[in-house]
Amino acid sequence: MFRPIELSIGLRYTRAKRRNHFISFISLSSMLGVALGVMALIVVLSVMNGFENELRNRILGMTAHASVVEPGRALRNWESLEETLKKQPHVLGVAPFVRTQAMLTNGGGVQGALIRGILPEKEPEVSVVADKMVQGKLTDLKAGEYNITLGYALANSLRVSVGDKVTIVAPQPNSTPAGIVPRLKRFNVVGIFNIGMNEYDSSLAIIHIEDAKKLFKIKNGVSGIRLKLDDMFNAPTISRDIVKQLPGYYGVIDWTQHHTNFFKALKTEQVVMAVILSLIIAVAAFNIVSTLIMVVTDKQADVAILRTLGMTPRSIMWVFIVQGMIIGLVGTILGMIGGVLLALNIKTIVPWIEDKLQTQFMDPGVYVISGVPSDLQWNEVINIGIVAFILCLLATLYPAWRAGRTQPAEALRYE
Repeated sequence: MFRPIELSIGLRYTRAKRRNHFISFISLSSMLGVALGVMALIVVLSVMNGFENELRNRILGMTAHASVVEPGRALRNWESLEETLKKQPHVLGVAPFVRTQAMLTNGGGVQGALIRGILPEKEPEVSVVADKMVQGKLTDLKAGEYNITLGYALANSLRVSVGDKVTIVAPQPNSTPAGIVPRLKRFNVVGIFNIGMNEYDSSLAIIHIEDAKKLFKIKNGVSGIRLKLDDMFNAPTISRDIVKQLPGYYGVIDWTQHHTNFFKALKTEQVVMAVILSLIIAVAAFNIVSTLIMVVTDKQADVAILRTLGMTPRSIMWVFIVQGMIIGLVGTILGMIGGVLLALNIKTIVPWIEDKLQTQFMDPGVYVISGVPSDLQWNEVINIGIVAFILCLLATLYPAWRAGRTQPAEALRYE
């Protein structure tokens, strides 16, 4: 089978047992360095993707993908608008809501809270709060009974549980002959939820939408309609297309507007971490430079003989480029295999390590996410492999160029 002479000699040099064992050690360490860098980069980015997805799912479990509102006032005729929205493409669920801020009091405890009025039978279409109830049920919120469901941390701050009462102090006061007095209403605590996000667990209280409208003097309308879409990543485009088709003037707020800085920070952190870990690959690639320079020095007489037999400097360059490429390619492939296997099994490996060390890396009492999630993105794996191989290829150019400039007479003078 025909093989180019450069490839044949390069493969022979790679397989040959070296007189200088230090060169073999450097070659092996370069290969393992590339593999370790590629593996670390794949695993870390997969874990960061897993944390990002976990946080996004928890946030979007309580934040609608999009909300349709009427700028400057309550959303009127929301029942007919709700039916229209249900028929729109990409819409999986709709639910009206009333949202305002108020004070919650119990005994001597006072806490600011975000009050959300909902329809309990429709809320599961757009949020996961019904599945996150640790006490009571969401359906216990009934119109006219003035019941309330609190976040876990908020309930602890107020020192209440199911069966207790809290007082809501509305921001709109009452005007009486005696002057302006605050508007108060006592509510029965019928449920407590635990989303796992302190933003909601410490500040959100949920009541029936009819009770919210009465308490906060909202007539003939709601604050808006929340939407759940089939593609949350394309929510800005989909929600704006939906609003354009609605009769009348409506505004839309999607989830990216509420948490844009948070997710931008996560992306920035991911990019920075990728750059830092890429330095491991870069160091291993520079080891290839030192390996090939020593090989060129060791094989100087062989190179001179090849030159006298008619090989061109370019062909000599390709001999050593092939050798460096093999080191980089094998290291990259090993790293990709190891990284993929580790990323796919990290949910099993981490608990095993915790069990052996008798410790817990992420205490549920401290961290929002107690496990180590992983989300392997194959496009990232491919990109990491390509970048690692290109770095290794670039590392071969200077030593190969040095080999191509070898002068046969000078190299063979003392042989």
